[in-house]
Amino acid sequence: MTQNPIVKPLVEVLSGRRQLVPPLWMMRQAGRYLPEYREVRAKAGGFLDLCFTPELAAEVTLQPIRRFNFDAAIIFSDILVIPYALGRSVRFEVGEGPRLDPLDTPDKVATLAAAADFSKLEPVFEALRRVRSELDPKIALIGFCGAPWTVATYMVAGQGTPDQAPARMIAYRHPEAFSKIIDAVVENSIVYLLGQLKAGADVLQIFDTWAGVLPPREFERWSIEPTKRIVEGVRKQAPGAKIIGFPRGAGALLPSYVEATGVNAVSIDWATEPSLIREKVQNRVVVQGNLDPLVLIAGGAALDQSIDDVLSNYADGRLIFNLGHGIQPETPIAHVEQMVRRVRAYGG
Repeated sequence: MTQNPIVKPLVEVLSGRRQLVPPLWMMRQAGRYLPEYREVRAKAGGFLDLCFTPELAAEVTLQPIRRFNFDAAIIFSDILVIPYALGRSVRFEVGEGPRLDPLDTPDKVATLAAAADFSKLEPVFEALRRVRSELDPKIALIGFCGAPWTVATYMVAGQGTPDQAPARMIAYRHPEAFSKIIDAVVENSIVYLLGQLKAGADVLQIFDTWAGVLPPREFERWSIEPTKRIVEGVRKQAPGAKIIGFPRGAGALLPSYVEATGVNAVSIDWATEPSLIREKVQNRVVVQGNLDPLVLIAGGAALDQSIDDVLSNYADGRLIFNLGHGIQPETPIAHVEQMVRRVRAYGG
């Protein structure tokens, strides 16, 4: 007797097969809105300790799956593990976010290593293996990295800033030096993503959180081109790799991003114009998104309406239902349950 192959709805849609009920997961779904996460986080000590302790990282990755039975688990880690593996000091200050030693002059950039020490990232691969062994086979496992532009903005400034002006400035004034940072992140991200696939990831996502601060010419140079190089580098060794891009805030530049990078899907934020996406993006690739995380906090009729808007805008085509950015810590669990029920009830 032949066994039926295991169908993973998220992988199916990324393979070109629209699902009647769109697969569903949330960015930052393992996080502070869950009491069980806060408990593990307190036990772990520092944030990087949680990322680099495989049993704890695997546990918090699985927590939202146990609660909501999402169609994908995303490994618990951070986009700044690449600078960490490149030998940069990376620390997380409580309530203030990441702190790095800034690479804000060409002389400092010259100190950057070209090759990462991937033994430092072995705990991430081990966490992926643990999650894969425990995860329901129908649920996809997502690995990820930060896009070179976004990672570089933190490496230059040493922290997040309102509009990432320090990186924009060095890219204008010293493009050769800035390219050295970008190149290091590109080359090492390829190795990192391939390692995640080998450890059990079904899908990869590239987070370009700060893409939206770039003018069109710089967007092409610093967001599109490096992402394209990563996609090509991964596919050279893993031809069938399923890759989602998320150039947050890209707006009208999304069609050129999709065409140039070769991603299988693009994640869109909540401010994106639906007709542009339907006519110029969703006809080429899967769309992922794009519920406003604030309406998930608000709940009630506003949440129902916003969910219905996402479905009416995009569910006739290939859609992965998600938020337009990460879930906020103050989000009530009941509102996540409301969202899951409403999306799963859709059968258009």
